[in-house]
Amino acid sequence: MDVLSDAITAMRTGLPHASRTRMRAPWGVRFQPLQGAGFHVILQGSCWLLPASGEPVRLGVGDVVFLPRELGHGLADAVTTPLIAATPTYADGSPIGSLHQDGPGPLTEMLCGAYRLDQSRLHPLLTELPDVMHLPARIGGHPSLRGAVELLGQELDSVPAQGFETATSALLDVLLVYILRAWYESQPDDVATGWGAALRDPAVTAALRAIHQRPATPWTVQSLAGAAGLSRAAFAQRFAGKVGVPPLAYLTWWRMTTAARLLRDTDLPLRSVAERTGYATEFAFAKAFKREFGTAPGRYRHESAQADASRPPVQDGTA
Repeated sequence: MDVLSDAITAMRTGLPHASRTRMRAPWGVRFQPLQGAGFHVILQGSCWLLPASGEPVRLGVGDVVFLPRELGHGLADAVTTPLIAATPTYADGSPIGSLHQDGPGPLTEMLCGAYRLDQSRLHPLLTELPDVMHLPARIGGHPSLRGAVELLGQELDSVPAQGFETATSALLDVLLVYILRAWYESQPDDVATGWGAALRDPAVTAALRAIHQRPATPWTVQSLAGAAGLSRAAFAQRFAGKVGVPPLAYLTWWRMTTAARLLRDTDLPLRSVAERTGYATEFAFAKAFKREFGTAPGRYRHESAQADASRPPVQDGTA
């Protein structure tokens, strides 16, 4: 897997959900904070995004807005329109809902959705993103993203076609990848640091892929430098300068992130989790894990299962 896909997989929890939203002016809705990320795609008309902090953002047809840290926000036909709580309607526990508000004015149609993320292990690729990512519509811009939006819109219009939920869930996953890819591709080439720069650097990317693909390998700075095709000193400086941490610090972080996902999402015994993340013994793994998370692996697994069981259903008004 590539670095972006790996980072998303490690952070995701549960299934994404979305709604086809049709609003006629005057209208205004408020979305509550969410342990995850949200997005809106404007399919028809226009509206204002009212973020938790910062200035309102005007959105037009084809615009995509992504909120990597869903701090709560509003959408409205005008910045002065009062907001009411967004309460999408979901049928039979489906992750796909609808949200409508009638009025005498112009129609705005949107695709709105959310992804649940493990806030305790957000990948730095996401933490460096701004609170509001606005991807304006441009002729010929981000064709893959536009294609995913069109397919998703068609699926939402096709209810209850066979395979609807499987197709929609997969398309929502694809949409998240394309949103992040489009954002990073749109950043200036002269940015010297950060994950945008790291993903454009072939040497750093080669080392990141080696770490992600084989976290159990006993990597050293020298062996990672070999994977990157650089000398040890040049690689260490280049990696830390772009990624923000030394190579072995990122290796440890990724091993622990991988371990947390395995504990949360699988029934693998602790010994197997230890082996897959580069620890020779279960004891060594447990010690490292507790140092990182402040709790033993077994307790982490138990508490994660309890948290999943108590998580509210998708009909929580986050859209």
